[in-house]
Amino acid sequence: MSRATTRDAAAPETAATVAPGAAPPAHAQPPGRMAAEERRHQIVRVAVRLFSERGFRGTTTKEIAQAAQVSEAIIFRHFATKEDLYAAIIDYKACAGLNACPAPGEAEHPAFVEAVRCSVREAMERGDDRAVFESLALTMMEHHQRDPEFLRLLMYSALEGHQLAQIFWDKNVRVLYEFLGTYISDRQRRGAFRQVDPLVVVRAFTGAVTHHSLNNILWDKEPARRILNIENGDAAREFTEILLRGITADAPARARQKRAAAAPTKGKKK
Repeated sequence: MSRATTRDAAAPETAATVAPGAAPPAHAQPPGRMAAEERRHQIVRVAVRLFSERGFRGTTTKEIAQAAQVSEAIIFRHFATKEDLYAAIIDYKACAGLNACPAPGEAEHPAFVEAVRCSVREAMERGDDRAVFESLALTMMEHHQRDPEFLRLLMYSALEGHQLAQIFWDKNVRVLYEFLGTYISDRQRRGAFRQVDPLVVVRAFTGAVTHHSLNNILWDKEPARRILNIENGDAAREFTEILLRGITADAPARARQKRAAAAPTKGKKK
């Protein structure tokens, strides 16, 4: 994202000049703290849309300012550095579609992680593994479905080696890995799951869910032409079933018993 020097760096926070006789922008609000806050959110929304359409290298602050109908000086008034804007995008998108962003210091984790925690908390307390993983998968799928723009944004950031991908990883993915990995470790200690690296389990499960969403959102956009046309709830149940068959402590024993029962008995008299 490029930054151009402007002469109106100290100009008051107003929308870009409107042509004589033209109606003012629909988003214009009276000056004040709330107007400034709304302007900040507006800039973030515009930046997300442009970044997800053109990538980071293909988007300039001038284009963001034009799309938001403000001067570049206003962009830099709210976001002094590119890092500030990227961090704001992560905070905004982590909250989008779930609940309002908490005030600073009000919540320890981003809203997406908190939504996951809330969706599985009761199931974890009672040790209901199936409910834990089904709820996790469904929460992730619904979040992806509500916000496909963000998946495209993350794809661009990863492909371009952009720092926004690392910010998202540290604030969301790493926290989710630690949270779910801790639960899996506890279930292993209780003898419910077989011994396998908990983070491998997290990678396998969340990877399947994310890949499913990427297929639906980026490639199989038309339900009628999808390779796998399945509702989110059904997909969550099937992914959970596959996972639990692999990590439940007695699953290998059951598999051996089935193979033994199905195999012909050697030396059996007719």
